[in-house]
Amino acid sequence: MEGKTTYPQQATALRQTGHVMLKGRPCKITAITTTTEGKHGSSKVAIFGVDLFTGDKYEVIVPSTHDCDVPNVKHIEYTLIDIQDGFRMRLMDENGDMKEDLKVPEGDLRNEIQSRFDNGDELTITVLSACGEEKVFAIKKIAKKD
Repeated sequence: MEGKTTYPQQATALRQTGHVMLKGRPCKITAITTTTEGKHGSSKVAIFGVDLFTGDKYEVIVPSTHDCDVPNVKHIEYTLIDIQDGFRMRLMDENGDMKEDLKVPEGDLRNEIQSRFDNGDELTITVLSACGEEKVFAIKKIAKKD
């Protein structure tokens, strides 16, 4: 399974708040409905989701027996070491390996990261990773040990 970006799962096994590929994009499932088998064929599953990286909304309808691609989604925690050039973060994982290719996100999260970093707070940055894409998902202050 290591190295694969997706794995198959039958449409009826998908659950709300889970993940699925919709129109080639990794999405969080926001709603899922199943129609019963009728005179026009087998039951169908309607899947509604939001793109994990862009926020775009998607929906698809598939036969209930259809295998859907489910993205391998990881949440990886890093310690923020530095912000370089005002936009690029130096991060360190739990093994001490450095990551320097992630930009500070736009909007409110950017302002919060910058102000907390400028304030001297030690921060844990949670990065969402799926299908070769990454984005900052959350931040939290590292509790000081006394």
